[in-house]
Amino acid sequence: MRVLTDPRGYWDDLTTTEQGVTVAIGLIVFGLVIALLTGALGASYFLFLFGLAGMYALLSFGLNSQWGFTGLINFSVAAFFGLGAYGAALMTASNSPIGGGYNPVFGLIVGLALAAVVAVAIGIPTLRLRADYLAIATLGLAEVIRLFMLNERQWTNGSAGLRGIPTFFEEWPVLGTFTEVMPAIEIELVPGSPVILGLTFWQQLLNVVLLLVFLGGTFAVLRRAQRSPWGRLLRTIRSDEDLAKALGKNTYSYKMQSFVLGSLIMALAGVFYAHLNLFVSPGDLDPITTFYVWVAVILGGSGSNRGALLGGFVVVAIREGSRFVNDIGWIPLGGAPFRLLAIGLLIILVMRFRPQGILPPQRELIWPSAVDSSAPSQPDRGVRDVKAGEKNE
Repeated sequence: MRVLTDPRGYWDDLTTTEQGVTVAIGLIVFGLVIALLTGALGASYFLFLFGLAGMYALLSFGLNSQWGFTGLINFSVAAFFGLGAYGAALMTASNSPIGGGYNPVFGLIVGLALAAVVAVAIGIPTLRLRADYLAIATLGLAEVIRLFMLNERQWTNGSAGLRGIPTFFEEWPVLGTFTEVMPAIEIELVPGSPVILGLTFWQQLLNVVLLLVFLGGTFAVLRRAQRSPWGRLLRTIRSDEDLAKALGKNTYSYKMQSFVLGSLIMALAGVFYAHLNLFVSPGDLDPITTFYVWVAVILGGSGSNRGALLGGFVVVAIREGSRFVNDIGWIPLGGAPFRLLAIGLLIILVMRFRPQGILPPQRELIWPSAVDSSAPSQPDRGVRDVKAGEKNE
């Protein structure tokens, strides 16, 4: 039996790839800490980027529960993201054409309800058909939703967008006044490079708290679902739907459940974005968002919740990091072309050297106790790499 208190046991249990990812993340975090302490990176801006990365991780969770679990091809990630964002904004924004001024929790409920209704409406006529019909339908849905938000000004305020969106905790006790009572703090560890923690920092800090709640809850639900009989059936449908039907399972019902679950998670990301950015417009429903989320899921590993989380942060690192390319004179490309080039090269490298993704889902598909108590010895393939010492014996 392993000694759970020994940190080396945890490290040895990681695969070679997981160890490499852990080291890389540690180096990145160390670099970010240095940049924050020296004032090279603003603390408020860093928390905003962290929130943006978490939003993409939520979107990746949603797509992963559809494509990674069940094999459903959804090209309308931006549409369900927009439904969540607009549902929250229309209920809370000061310039909402349908009233606004409601509590953000009510906006959260409306955003999720809109996504659920649209998911069921698009799933009823398509989920009984081949997967390509769902792909075509969702591709059209994304453009229909974007054009609706752009042109139906009496409902969505059109191209002007929705402003005056409150922070999520604005009307809450204690948290609602947290940013006002917290003093501005100036930290100067490096002479001439002070780090100022002001009103914007405290607002972004509350956003990070909300994000962690959303991410933690979503990850826990998907992790539990993935290892449950429900999750095993979804993987059977993805591998061989005819086999699942032969076993007497109503595959249409299970695909609908998976599709609605993923759409709700995408809408949850939209609700968070509305209260993070405090402004929503039709431009936020750009199809490139769907492309980024697909890249995140493929990069991390289809069917892997850890991979979806990692992929969301990597995509935002490329997307936002490429904005500083214009400040580097020796690079002949602008920020936008460099971003697409970097993502394209990343996809090629992953498909060539790691087609299963950086963090494939093998270790997530079974309960840890099943591995630890396996007899006569723990498996050395599939869920963990063969140790160098075991190879030599």
